Amino acid sequence: MLYKDIHIGHFIKERVEEKEITMERICNFLNRDEEFIEKVYHSKSIDTDLLLRWSKLLEYDFFRLYSSHLILYAPPAAVNKNDTPKSDKIPYFRKNIYTQEIKDFIIGKILSGEMTHNEIIQEYSIPKSTLHRWLQKIRNNNK
Repeated sequence: MLYKDIHIGHFIKERVEEKEITMERICNFLNRDEEFIEKVYHSKSIDTDLLLRWSKLLEYDFFRLYSSHLILYAPPAAVNKNDTPKSDKIPYFRKNIYTQEIKDFIIGKILSGEMTHNEIIQEYSIPKSTLHRWLQKIRNNNK
């Protein structure tokens, strides 16, 4: 799965086909017509409220695609953590939490020979020790 270039309409259509949900049910749930649904399938991006409704209908967290993109492609901030102003008005999340999908994506790149350890470390800013820990778990599970 590619997290670099996300075409959300494609992922939504894939999930609809996977779940075998009828167009009638989708139209009723979203309160939209078939033409609108087809436009969504061809859209690279959609409104977040609409994406939330699709996530509920299809029982899939489409927002994780974007979170995964941030983890992989947004470099960690080079500021002192104490200098970052915190607000009680919006929630803050730790950036260094890697989902299983992210781990599988990275490990797949290494095992396929597409990227080396050093390329992974440089491209995605994953600490060397973290990468080696993931690979060690794979080796232990294969024994």
